[in-house]
This record gives sequence, structure tokens and C-alpha cells, in this order.
Amino acid sequence: MSKRPKILIVDDELNIRRILQMAFEKVGYDAITAEDGRTALMELEKQRFDVVITDVTMPGMTGYELQRLINEAAPEIPVIIMTAFGTIPQAVAAIRNGAFEYITKPFDLDQLKKVVANAVDQGNEPKKQVRKAKKSVLGDEPFLAVSDSMRQVLETVKQVADSRATIMIGGESGVGKEVVANALHTLSSRAKKPFVAVSCAALPETLLESELFGYEKGAFTGANGSKIGRFEAAEQGTLFLDEIGEIPHTVQVKLLRVLQEREIERLGATKPTKIDVRLVTATHRDLNAAVDAGTFRLDLLYRLQVVEIKIPALRERIEDIAPLAEMFMHKFAAENSRAPLAIGPAAKAAMEHYSWPGNVRELENTIERAMVLAPGSATELEVKLLPERVQKAA
Repeated sequence: MSKRPKILIVDDELNIRRILQMAFEKVGYDAITAEDGRTALMELEKQRFDVVITDVTMPGMTGYELQRLINEAAPEIPVIIMTAFGTIPQAVAAIRNGAFEYITKPFDLDQLKKVVANAVDQGNEPKKQVRKAKKSVLGDEPFLAVSDSMRQVLETVKQVADSRATIMIGGESGVGKEVVANALHTLSSRAKKPFVAVSCAALPETLLESELFGYEKGAFTGANGSKIGRFEAAEQGTLFLDEIGEIPHTVQVKLLRVLQEREIERLGATKPTKIDVRLVTATHRDLNAAVDAGTFRLDLLYRLQVVEIKIPALRERIEDIAPLAEMFMHKFAAENSRAPLAIGPAAKAAMEHYSWPGNVRELENTIERAMVLAPGSATELEVKLLPERVQKAA
């Protein structure tokens, strides 16, 4: 019995089918072709395939419809979408619905071969593991969510945590983007592997590249030995890139290559290194405006925001303020070896009327300050223990 990986190529153009069939058979695949979605489904009923590559625009059934039917009938089979650049938003939606990856036309054959190889290696393994992974962690919620808007964020996190899709988290500074990123990791089948966080805004361009991708000995002055980058440090786990909108153009180009080919190249290296990393990013900026301004690549933005999660500002979810304050109160009480203070009605009203421009981070600092200033005999968080700006909001 043949052990060659078997792929199904679906395209209504005969020349495309022939080119792809010859190219993949030459490098060790069994390649079967189909001229449309109906024929592809017939082939899928007759034999098992390791990967399906499908065009989007075909008579009778689109590639998206075919992908959806395959996902319902055989979710373990990775489906790669071939799409024109102008339909990338629809391709991104297809990945949200279970597609493995998309390739833009006219495609780079070497890039397509690498994507197919990754699909054969990985399959849709995260989908197979999702139930087992989630049962062990969903007994306790990964973060506090009382308001309807944050409950919706939590449900989205649970839904997409174990997919391979790249996630972009948006929201103002201090809303808790890293907390959500950590929850995505914790609820995934990668939970026992590393969670690596990098603040892109905190590193200058010259350091950011070497920090992300690593370097070889002698790559630059002072490189006295080899060093792995954050991508390799997060192998089989999750890499969280905070403030992704701050990365310079040169690093954007390299990051796009990583997302397309699932490999990195250390500075000074002569060959690439394959990686298996789930990427989560965050930004407080409007990256669509950055694209319009020419400071952020549109093709990279499409790759990063396969799934987008927007965290509302704290002033937009007043119901969460008191529960968060109580949570922080217990945290800092334990750290200071004292009993937590009850939140008095006046203090609660003041906090709920304040606009919290620094969001959850500002609230946490406010509660820590109150615990430090409160006399040892205090049992209640009173208004006078809050910063003057918060007191004035009452």
C-alpha cells in the first residue's frame, strides 16, 4: 500500500490542474484532480485524502461551499483555499470556519508546496483535541467577565482558543489584552507548552528583529554565540506580540514570511528553521488607518486578523468595576498579609462614575494604593482612600 500523501486538487482550469498535479507528483505526492466541487465530493466519497486544495470561483459550487461541506463531513482533512487578492477577506472568513490556509493567485508554487507539507504534517489535529483540552480547563473561567460585552469576549475566546487561526486583540491600553491572550493559550491544546509575550513597542528596531528571530554566532558585532528568538522559545506554544502596530516595515516583511511559510530564519543563518507556533497579537491602534497611511502592510493585516477580538474600555462595562476591584482587593490583601477591605457604597459609586482612562490597569493600581494607605484597623474601602480624581467623580 502506498505511503505517499494523497492530495485532491480542485480547479475548473485544466492547465492549473495539470501544473499542480505534475508539480506535486514530482515531489512525492499522489495527486488526484477534480474540475468542480461536485466531482471533488465524489472523489472524497471514494478515497481518503490528506489535503484538499481548492480554487474559489468554479461553476456550480464555490470553493468556500466545498470547504464548508468537507469541514462538516470530514473535519480532519485540511482544506487550502486558492484565492485572488481581492477576495482575501472572504478567505479569512473561510479560515475562521475551518479552512487550513489560503494562498493568493497567482500563487508561488514553492510557497504552496510548503503550505501543503505543513497541512500533511499537522492535519487538523487541534480540532481532534479540542474537546479533550477544553474539558480540563473550563471548570474555572480564565478571566472575570460579568458584563454582557465581556461575557461575549469570553465566549469568543472559548470558541477560537483551540483553532490554529491567528488572533488579533484590539482595545485601549490597559483593558487586559494580555489576560485574554493568556486565556487563549490556557484553553488550547498548547496549554502545557510555553506562552511567550513580547512588547513590540518596548524594543528598538535593531533589537526587535534579533529578539523575535534569534541570531547565529558572528551575525553582527557582539554576537559571540548563537541565541534562539522568541518564536523558537514558543515552539508548540503561543507567541503573544503586544503593540503589533509598532513594528517597523522591515520586520513586517519577515513576519509575513513566517505566517506564510511557518518557518523563521535567524540572523546570520544559512537555512530556515521550521516552527509550530500559535500567534496572538494585540494593538490599541487602528491598523486600517495605518494601512491607509502606508505604515502597515495590508497583506500582513489580513494574516493577523483572521479572528479579531475587541475588548471594550472599562468605562463601557460598569458592571465589571466592582467585581474587578474585589478581585484586586483579595490579591493585594494576600500580598500584604492582611484581611481584604469591604468596598463601601460611596467608594463603589465613585469608582462606577469615574471614566478610568487607564482602564483595568488603572483600577488595579488604585486598589493597590488603597490597600497600602489603609490603616491596619480599617475594614472598609472608603472614598478617602481613593485618588482625588476618582473621589471627584462621585
